[in-house]
Amino acid sequence: MESILIVDDDINLCTILSEELKEIGYTTHFVTNADGAFEYLHAGNHVDLVLLDLVMPDKDGFFVLKKINEEELGVKVIVLTAYADVKSAIEAAKLGAADFINKPYDLDELIIAMRKVLQKEEHEN
Repeated sequence: MESILIVDDDINLCTILSEELKEIGYTTHFVTNADGAFEYLHAGNHVDLVLLDLVMPDKDGFFVLKKINEEELGVKVIVLTAYADVKSAIEAAKLGAADFINKPYDLDELIIAMRKVLQKEEHEN
């Protein structure tokens, strides 16, 4: 099954979302900041999809999106944020986000978005 990296500074959200995704068969790992995301990605861990918060201390989600593109890491990203607005959604899309989901998230909506992004990736390969 696909491997999901959750990047969010809210440890409770990471834990709950990780468990919800594991229950339906995904492999999950989570980190609570941008540096942790890049440590995990650069360690050679296979990641099919990143669920990324935009607002985090130190380095935000826009920074993460930009670096993923610059480094050509080839991982799809869905932004998952409580600070959703049109400007943020447009900026995230310009930086390569495949989708943009508002928090609090609806699990069914998130799973549909994840499957759509992952299936699109499958067809591109």
